[in-house]
Amino acid sequence: MKIDELLAASDGALADIFSRLVSDVSSRGELSEKYRRLAVLSALMGCGGQDAFRAELADALDAGFDPAAAREAVMQSAAYLGMGRALPFVQAAAEVFAAHGICLSPETEDLRDRSERGEAAQVEIFGDVMRGFHASGDALARPVNALLSENCFGDYYVREGLSFRERELVTFCLLAAQGGCEAQLAGHVAGNFRVGNDAHILGETVLAMLPWIGYPRSLNALTCVRNAVAKS
Repeated sequence: MKIDELLAASDGALADIFSRLVSDVSSRGELSEKYRRLAVLSALMGCGGQDAFRAELADALDAGFDPAAAREAVMQSAAYLGMGRALPFVQAAAEVFAAHGICLSPETEDLRDRSERGEAAQVEIFGDVMRGFHASGDALARPVNALLSENCFGDYYVREGLSFRERELVTFCLLAAQGGCEAQLAGHVAGNFRVGNDAHILGETVLAMLPWIGYPRSLNALTCVRNAVAKS
């Protein structure tokens, strides 16, 4: 069931208002269709919008969106939401895929050199400052930094299905939609800039997310983008 149908079944007036907002955003937006779909799906995971996620994923697949790209965004959410909050979306995606007759085969994982491959991804996205990051920090931070390289980047970012540029956009949306992650969001705004998602693209991404995550988190995300521009 589409989101407007879900809303109309509960409150027709609210459905009309939301439909106008989505239409207004669409008329102003300049994102590619793939970026817009990635932004909305990632934002819905970030804000915990399970019902809307199901509806939007089904709509995206009906419109020809690549199911492998959707799956990669869902998998990546585990690194930024934690499995405690990502699990419902893993299950929802599996159910929507099944309803569409989509079966994505599991890949053979290469567990060799996870730390090295993860660090290489970090360096490509954030620059040479990330060399040796996995071994940096004090006694409290060092284990987490090592896992960031091995797991977050070495397990997720290096997977096929999404480019680094697309993955950074997904991360930006996951963090912005959660709220309270502005320190990490600022770092990934800089990462987005480095891989080609400039301030205009990120501004358009925030606009695409706005109906789903609300004004406060959208404004906070724009502040992070604006601050990054001032520092660049």
